Amino acid sequence: MKSVTIYTDGACSGNPGAGGYGAVLLYGSARKEISEGFEQTTNNRMEVLAVIKALEALKEPCQVTLYSDSKYVVDAITKGWLKKWKANGWKRNQKEFASNIDLWEKLLPLLEKHTVIFVWVKGHADNEENERCDYLARKAIADGNLKKDQ
Repeated sequence: MKSVTIYTDGACSGNPGAGGYGAVLLYGSARKEISEGFEQTTNNRMEVLAVIKALEALKEPCQVTLYSDSKYVVDAITKGWLKKWKANGWKRNQKEFASNIDLWEKLLPLLEKHTVIFVWVKGHADNEENERCDYLARKAIADGNLKKDQ
């Protein structure tokens, strides 16, 4: 299995508001950057979508180390929240449904396809690749070719 390093970030101008994601994929000397912007969304949706789009960009099953500054994303996976929510019919507790169910449902098969280790990094703390993802996400918003967040 190929070993790939991925950095992801999501951003919003207002929350909710216009949003975007950025991702950097690294494999050996190869580098791929992806980003998109959306009209009306939330920061958490962009954080999850960044992970989805990055994993979808991989052409075959890979061993992935994925860095994100989103505690929402990293904790949902590493603390088992995602599996618990799914097992409970997507409920966080007796009364509340989990947010972004549509995205989590897209992410789950990708986590089965790839072997992914999630690593939290502090945002805006001079991590070069995390800063690049933030730049890509904000540029996607600023470029103005914004899609509708389904």
